[in-house]
Amino acid sequence: MQNHQLELLAPARNADIGIEAVNHGADAVYIGGPSFGARGGADNPVAEIARLAKHAHRFNARIFATLNTILRDDELEPARKLVWQLYDAGVDALIVQDMGLLELDLPPIQLHASTQTDIRTPEKARFLEAVGLSQLVLARELTLEQIAAIRAATGATLEFFIHGALCVAYSGQCYISHAHTGRSANRGDCSQACRLPYQVADTKGRIVAHDKHVLSLKDNNQSDNLAALIDAGIRSFKIEGRYKDLGYVKNITAHYRKLLDDILEQRPELARASSGQCSFTFSPDPDLNFNRGSTDYFVQGRKLDIGAFDSPKNPGQPIGHVLKVGPDWVEIETDGAANFALNNGDGLCYYDLHKELVGLAINTAVSVGKLKGGKQRWRVQPNDPIAELKDLRAGVEVNRNRDMSWQRTLDKKSSERRIGVWLNLDETAAGLALTLTDEDGYSARAETVIAKEPAKDSERAEAGLRENLAKLGTTIFQPLDISLNLAQPWFVPASAINALRREAVEALEAARRKAFERLPRAMPKPATYPEDSLSYLGNVFNSRARDFYARHGVKLIAAAYESHEEEGEVSLMITKHCVRYSLSLCPKQTIGVTGVHGTVKAEPLSLINGSEKLTLRFDCKACEMHVVGKMKRAIVNQHAQTAQTMPVKFYRTRT
Repeated sequence: MQNHQLELLAPARNADIGIEAVNHGADAVYIGGPSFGARGGADNPVAEIARLAKHAHRFNARIFATLNTILRDDELEPARKLVWQLYDAGVDALIVQDMGLLELDLPPIQLHASTQTDIRTPEKARFLEAVGLSQLVLARELTLEQIAAIRAATGATLEFFIHGALCVAYSGQCYISHAHTGRSANRGDCSQACRLPYQVADTKGRIVAHDKHVLSLKDNNQSDNLAALIDAGIRSFKIEGRYKDLGYVKNITAHYRKLLDDILEQRPELARASSGQCSFTFSPDPDLNFNRGSTDYFVQGRKLDIGAFDSPKNPGQPIGHVLKVGPDWVEIETDGAANFALNNGDGLCYYDLHKELVGLAINTAVSVGKLKGGKQRWRVQPNDPIAELKDLRAGVEVNRNRDMSWQRTLDKKSSERRIGVWLNLDETAAGLALTLTDEDGYSARAETVIAKEPAKDSERAEAGLRENLAKLGTTIFQPLDISLNLAQPWFVPASAINALRREAVEALEAARRKAFERLPRAMPKPATYPEDSLSYLGNVFNSRARDFYARHGVKLIAAAYESHEEEGEVSLMITKHCVRYSLSLCPKQTIGVTGVHGTVKAEPLSLINGSEKLTLRFDCKACEMHVVGKMKRAIVNQHAQTAQTMPVKFYRTRT
């Protein structure tokens, strides 16, 4: 992808969702294959990915396959075979984490660095570009200044997450799930300990936060920062969500398509990375999908309000408040300014007295009158008994987190994506010729033999020709202009002109397919890894990954945490999010020296959830937090038993 092109990269749980992502404006789609895709519940057969690629390529859109787990030695050969299958299926690029893959015999497929490679520095980015990775997914924690510094150091395409759920840890640097459950986040099976409620205690045992989801973050939303991200060097704008449903992908893709198109209209030096324009039957609104509230995280610097500490659930949008509570009904006053209409099947929610989110599913909703100011009163019968709805009372504020009317809109066809074409109808010695030229410059011609009979009504004949030539509604094209280069308006049967148009369209699609070029694989160059040692944080889980790093100058290579060599206390999570800062307990806040690194030191805190206890240690100089703990004995024992039955043992060697 050229540096002047902007790529909107959408997720797909399956091929059907991927096709709709393309239809709603995605320039590229990322999707998991049948294995090794880092999302256990989002696997797809290769044949389905081939179907998606065929559709995407009609618009010059790209398909990226995720193969971004860390691999055992016995998985390397199956992974290699899968890469070839994906390449043959038409996949344009492979998103990888495990550097062992670069040591294998792979097809000439373009390689992209997964977010799991944890790219935070110019040195890391420059190294990954040198070894053959063409597109780099930067860490979500970076500021605009840090992104610009990486842009100055590398020529690779820079990719950045602009929307969706946020992992609280630096990607690839979280091991809590594996330590507590044996489920590895780096192998696509995270148990999401970050969404649990915790007691937060200080070194004296005093509770400083009670049952708060202090590791749970709001959702990422960079809608207001797109132009700034472009100026900093981002060229691929990535939407999170390979587990998300069809409505989410349609809505969020359309939202960012419109925002990017507005920027492209204002900045002619930039261009789309694929073809065609989209029109939608709905107005995109990110607030109507599942979200935990929104944050732009660290892009514009550290902020206090990045956490979803009260609940990791979807709080929805405020719509009004409770007026009365009856034996099996609730009366709700909705905000007249927003003109909220309640529907059977809507989902409502509210916070109880302990600030816990309580859900209320509507069985029936009936309007029972209008109030002053355009407000409306609704009588709602919930699915659940009123007695089970904790702390539901008059005055409680109510949110809606599922809008059935909106959902039904997105369940239907909701977008058209069309490529503009110029149509030129010319005379030939034997009849007529139709030439189609699309907005990308591709051209095709079809001819028909027909007797030229003067039209009895020339105006009607010309209008009929234009009308029939413009009938491109079932194709991927739309007319930009129609030129009739005729000596005079001839009488041409509608069936003849329709057949000529269909033949020309088929020829143009064939010309586009023939001209489609695969993304080139970057050739690796000699390079030295920025550090001469790798701890377990390097995620080296197989011998070929070890060979890769050794070949690039690393002297000491520790095995991945999943190899179970680190059985004592270690950093199970490293994060830019700081619990002390979010609770306004940071020493820099209290003594007024914010931004003066290295002059203050924060005492540890403890996180407690049932029998689980973790220690929070604060690196104030780096402005980072480490969540420290150790692996459960049951997980260690389970690993030992598994290792004995493996055809190839887990990689354990240090070099």
